[in-house]
Amino acid sequence: MREIGLLIDSGAFSAWTQGEKEISLDDYIEFCLQNIDIADAVVNLDVIPGRPYKKITPEEYEKSAEQGWRNYEKMLAAGIPKEKLIHVFHQGESFKWLQRMVKEIPYIGLSPANDKRPEQKIAWLDKCMEYVTDEKGMPLVKFHGFAVTSLEMMLRYPWYSVDSTTWTVNARLGRVFVPRFFKGKWVYDEKFWIIPISTRNPEKKEAGKHFDTLPPSIRKIAMRYFEEMGFPLGKSRFEKVPQTYQLKDNELWAEKKPSDPHEKRLIEIIEEPGLCNSCHLRDEANFMFFQNVEKALPKWPRPFKAKKKTLKGFVL
Repeated sequence: MREIGLLIDSGAFSAWTQGEKEISLDDYIEFCLQNIDIADAVVNLDVIPGRPYKKITPEEYEKSAEQGWRNYEKMLAAGIPKEKLIHVFHQGESFKWLQRMVKEIPYIGLSPANDKRPEQKIAWLDKCMEYVTDEKGMPLVKFHGFAVTSLEMMLRYPWYSVDSTTWTVNARLGRVFVPRFFKGKWVYDEKFWIIPISTRNPEKKEAGKHFDTLPPSIRKIAMRYFEEMGFPLGKSRFEKVPQTYQLKDNELWAEKKPSDPHEKRLIEIIEEPGLCNSCHLRDEANFMFFQNVEKALPKWPRPFKAKKKTLKGFVL
């Protein structure tokens, strides 16, 4: 897998899930052309079929695939370099589109459906490999994995590149990724922990689920990792204050505003910034984790070898 410095995406999927108005193709093309010199890749303005949480018909899949292809041709004609322009094949679309893409496009995207179970995504990606790799399993084109950062899927397929918001979503949920430690080395291409560490993470109340209640052996490994990566654990304390209280620079509201104006409200006082009280530091830590995962993965190109068994992630 290769590192992509800057990938421009239209945000079509986010707009679709949030029910926002359609993105202007002309405006998107103009933006891409203005930034094409600094972009390593540009994602076509794909068309998402149907509506969120509604069953999508084969006719809707076909209509969106046709429109997506027209958008690709228009972006190409407008001057987006072919070697940089990624057209996306979505789970649910006819494989005739993937077959056409492999014949005509050097850099494509594969996008598993978000509402499918992991084993369904893997079965679909396995099918995709029949079209995007040769008889020896070597890639016929470069392909990018959208929302693909499960370790199992990253290791299973010969991606050229992948992307996902897993690292930052978990940071905002108060969690950090920690690799296994084996024979004096951090192991990034095997099972890993996702550890709730925030002072306000709900899992703090469950024994054995939060960093504070982990077995001492795991806490020791995690602390060693944090120290070696340069991330302090941090320290906070909590107090109840009147709702009219003015927060200081090192304070945050720790709960929603009570309906009773006379009831006091909980604040978090950050005594030492760290992973337990800063989503920005958790962002950095998780980003660095995935950078190290990338370095540990096999270099591109490599063959796809179908596996009958799948890895089981080790999460807390």
